[in-house]
Amino acid sequence: MAVGIKISLNKGLYLRDPQETKLGQNIIKYSIQLIDEIGFEAFNFKKLALRMHSTEASVYRYFVNKHLLLIYLVSWYWEWVGYLIDIHTMNIDTPKKKLKIIIKTIIYASKDNPSIDYVNESVLHRLIITEGTKAYHTKDVDEENKEGFFHNYKKLSEKVAAVISEVNPDFPYPHALASNLFEMANNHIYFALHLPRLTDVKVVNDNYEEVEKMLEYFTISLLKCENDN
Repeated sequence: MAVGIKISLNKGLYLRDPQETKLGQNIIKYSIQLIDEIGFEAFNFKKLALRMHSTEASVYRYFVNKHLLLIYLVSWYWEWVGYLIDIHTMNIDTPKKKLKIIIKTIIYASKDNPSIDYVNESVLHRLIITEGTKAYHTKDVDEENKEGFFHNYKKLSEKVAAVISEVNPDFPYPHALASNLFEMANNHIYFALHLPRLTDVKVVNDNYEEVEKMLEYFTISLLKCENDN
């Protein structure tokens, strides 16, 4: 992604687009760091302002509350993953090969992007794994969905589901499999790191190779296709 290109997100998530100013970029940068360090429950705008050497009022000029900020960060990440999938599969014609690239991209999209210095994708990925579901596992999810707050995630799932249908047009659950690929990747990385008896994969030094193999195994088995390209 070239310098100057910004991620397009639902305007209802913010009062002012934080990508457009240095202060806003700092809100993104330091909120990712702070939520990763202390968790979403303990995070608030007062602590964020202290980390930024700014004021709470300055943060509230961009976001109404921390929940919308979390949805913003999660949506940013899913849009970034979708961008990488488009780039990596651009000249790939074979559906099975395309799907394997998608699985790898889902898992390894967390590599730092040097052209956006206010987003550390590795730290943001950790945040997605530990806090991401809190963006939509809420009592207000239906209303927020009507506002289009989860469009980026649904668009990404639709993109992957389309490739799944290319691989096997008769597979009856392409959207379920697509969303499960994202959830399985994050859940089993989390389990491997914190609740190892809930998974069969190991993650050491940010090596997700076993997670990638697991996702490929489930996908190939369900789609009844050979792992040959």
